[in-house]
Amino acid sequence: MRYRLSDRNAPYAAAVVESSWEELVAAAAALAAGPGRRLLGITGAPGSGKTVLAEAIVRAVGARARLVGMDGFHLPNAELARLGRLERKGAPDTFDAAGYVSLLQRLRPAVDLVCAPRFDRAAEEPVADAVSVPPDVRLVVTEGNYLLLDDGPWAEVAALLDARWYVEVPEPLRLERLVARHVDYGRSPPAARERAFGSDLRNARLVERTRARADRIVTVPSFDVDART
Repeated sequence: MRYRLSDRNAPYAAAVVESSWEELVAAAAALAAGPGRRLLGITGAPGSGKTVLAEAIVRAVGARARLVGMDGFHLPNAELARLGRLERKGAPDTFDAAGYVSLLQRLRPAVDLVCAPRFDRAAEEPVADAVSVPPDVRLVVTEGNYLLLDDGPWAEVAALLDARWYVEVPEPLRLERLVARHVDYGRSPPAARERAFGSDLRNARLVERTRARADRIVTVPSFDVDART
């Protein structure tokens, strides 16, 4: 499996180089081997493959790592309906961003057990205290759309991360994955396309503008990962 990485401090066209899966795992393992606890953030537009990559990294690092997703901080559907935001679910203001920042702040010291929420895609609802992070976990991998957004409470997230990876794939593949994901979770094909090319696309454009704040750009070739994130 081949990934591509680039350094944010060099021009992207010149800096992108081939990097193996083993090298990506080594970078994550090095974080886990350091003193204290480290936080690795993986972001990218909807459908980029960031969740699949984050899950694979956590499996590879092993017991020293945990995955804590930003999506656990989706506001409940009832609250979104009350606020009139249910049709825009997935936009930055449909999350408890301040709660997510607070969790990251609690995770850094690695002193006490911390329980984090998880998003249930089938139910389309967050599940409280679904992920346990004990003190002996040395690497927390967190993934989500808005880790590098420089607005409101989201602007605090980047500084809480020790490494920031941005995942991107060709646009046709990304949209294909989104449509397939929405169909998998019960939408009709026309409704799935409407979502992928509507609110999801608007959110993607917002995420893409955060690319320059990443430490690494990870490009996952279409033949490597069948991701629906």
